[in-house]
Amino acid sequence: MTSDGLAVRTGAPATPPGRRGRRHVDVPDLVTRARDGEPRAVARLISLVEDASPVLREVAAALAPHTGHAQVLGLTGSPGVGKSTTTTALVRALRRGGRRVGVLAVDPSSPFSGGALLGDRVRMQEHAGDRGVYIRSMASRGHLGGLAWATPQAVRVLDAAGCDVVLVETVGVGQSELEIASLADTTLVLVAPGMGDGIQAAKAGILEVADVLVVNKADRDGADQTVRDLRYAQSLGGRHTGPGAWRPPICRTVAAREEGVDRVLEQVEAHRRWLEASGEEARRRAERAAREIEAIALAGLRERMGEVRGSAALAALADAVVAGETDPYRAADRLLGQL
Repeated sequence: MTSDGLAVRTGAPATPPGRRGRRHVDVPDLVTRARDGEPRAVARLISLVEDASPVLREVAAALAPHTGHAQVLGLTGSPGVGKSTTTTALVRALRRGGRRVGVLAVDPSSPFSGGALLGDRVRMQEHAGDRGVYIRSMASRGHLGGLAWATPQAVRVLDAAGCDVVLVETVGVGQSELEIASLADTTLVLVAPGMGDGIQAAKAGILEVADVLVVNKADRDGADQTVRDLRYAQSLGGRHTGPGAWRPPICRTVAAREEGVDRVLEQVEAHRRWLEASGEEARRRAERAAREIEAIALAGLRERMGEVRGSAALAALADAVVAGETDPYRAADRLLGQL
């Protein structure tokens, strides 16, 4: 990768999956240019991933030898806790340390175009002139769990393009955004005083996915109570209480003034060292790969199931079930056998 690094691009393509990538694409050339730090090549590769291009398999094969180096940080939390502001502050701090940074900001989808509703990412525009940063808004397109379906492969693109750290910011639509924990090496869960997040954390299971808890807007009244609520929730047990387990630290920040951000990065680095020493990093990355494989296999199966919908074979099996000649489970087994 050149010393120029990467540049910023915001916004996600609004074209529905499958409608792009039909013209000839020189994938090896795109990958080479992306690794040389050309922003347009990086953008094109992510677009091919998002749009489920016919060359997607070729893209994945070309990227594979160059991945596995970036540290992936996930940021999640309810709307209004300051995820974008915190992301911006983290990017600034990481850049001061000389690290190349990629940001994937997952936004809700427009019901009309399918594009990212918040694609302008106004808070992050200050990094537009920094060629060591690449920012991309991705539309969730109805995918649940806080991420877009293409996020894992987009992370691979930024990893292969030479990013040292990839920040993935979730949609922020509630307390069910647990998918980020399977993608990130370290998951930051943001809460804020006055939003009830401390109490909600205990019943929503959000502590189970947090590697670092961040109480943002800590200059507000109620910050101390929020910290106490989180500590109480931690005392109730969970996967972080076993022998040798990582206990998520609680950091206070005022991201708008960059207060406490360095402390957060210190805890992220401490967690990285623990991951390596405990062997958890290898386990998590293997689990991440297994989830990707499973998701791709299920997508292929759904596509093939779509091909048999309305087919003569399915109609014959349905008639057999109606006639009492077989049961739905056996019919389903026969249908899967034909696939």
